[in-house]
Amino acid sequence: MRIAISTGGGDAPGLNAVIRAAVLTAVNRGWEVIGVKRGFAGLLGEDEVIPLTRESVRGIGHLGGTILRASNRGNPFCYPRKQPDGSYVAVDRSDELMENAQRLGIEAVITIGGDGSLEIARQLCHKGMRVIGVPKTIDNDVSGTVTTFGFDTAVNTAIEAIDKLHTTAESHDRVIVMEVMGRDAGFIALHSGVAGTADVILLPEIPYDIGKVCEKILARDAAGRHFSIVVVAEGAYPKGGEVHLIGESLPGQAKRVGGVAELIAREIQAVTGKETRSLVLGHLQRGGMPTGYDRLLATRFGGAAVRAVADEKWGHMVALQTPHIVTVPIDDVLKEKKRVDVAHDLVQTAREIGISFGD
Repeated sequence: MRIAISTGGGDAPGLNAVIRAAVLTAVNRGWEVIGVKRGFAGLLGEDEVIPLTRESVRGIGHLGGTILRASNRGNPFCYPRKQPDGSYVAVDRSDELMENAQRLGIEAVITIGGDGSLEIARQLCHKGMRVIGVPKTIDNDVSGTVTTFGFDTAVNTAIEAIDKLHTTAESHDRVIVMEVMGRDAGFIALHSGVAGTADVILLPEIPYDIGKVCEKILARDAAGRHFSIVVVAEGAYPKGGEVHLIGESLPGQAKRVGGVAELIAREIQAVTGKETRSLVLGHLQRGGMPTGYDRLLATRFGGAAVRAVADEKWGHMVALQTPHIVTVPIDDVLKEKKRVDVAHDLVQTAREIGISFGD
């Protein structure tokens, strides 16, 4: 058996642990493994395809990033091609990818990615490619799995930042608004905000009223607590409003959201009169060594993906359904997007201990 591994979309702590586990599991079966660089770009002549051996994955399990690099611009069904005038058009290069994979003798592909990569995997599977998916996103927004690797590391990075912000905010009697990742799902904001004892948490699932946010801040001020910490997911938006977009997106690339913390900070200062600062945590959440939990989960996913290849579970994704790793059809995974359940006990508990969700 000759299998290929690709890492698409944004990077996440734990990717190297998946690669390492999958390679070692496959090699110990006597299989050959190759790595496709930058998503599927390596199969489209935009990057290279490299052999993955026991030696090439030695000592990478604890490292952040991915030795195969990653890309969120490599959708072969909607590949951006630059025109002479500098603009981009989308072209379908999936047939080219299929031909190149066949030429290289690839018999199966393990693709590690989030919703976008899994959608590509589903379409490739329908074209005849034998694909197994591994869920990867720090946002934890892939259905069918309790959690994804990278999420725990991102949450811990955000908690550490909140802990540091508390001391400076209290020293200056300031309000600090910290923006974390979470385009459509507020899991990072919710988990880090509750664990970091934030005062306000704003999620994409609960449109906020800036008046309610300011009420919470002024109530704390009246009670002698002259500082506040607001944690906001980048995809949060006001009631009756829209998500804040930044920059231009290439064909096949999701729209970029963010910058909402600065807008909220300006509004809070205008309404309350309190000095307010904003901070975008950004790609710090993607970087660094994975936590022990993420290393273990990623390793389990890597081993399970190779077993799924052996069992010919084509078109399936490995998933954590505690306490076991199982496989679920990618078609089922993509039927419904995973979002924060606003009736979840964590949301209820947050409200009961005094955290405001701006509603």
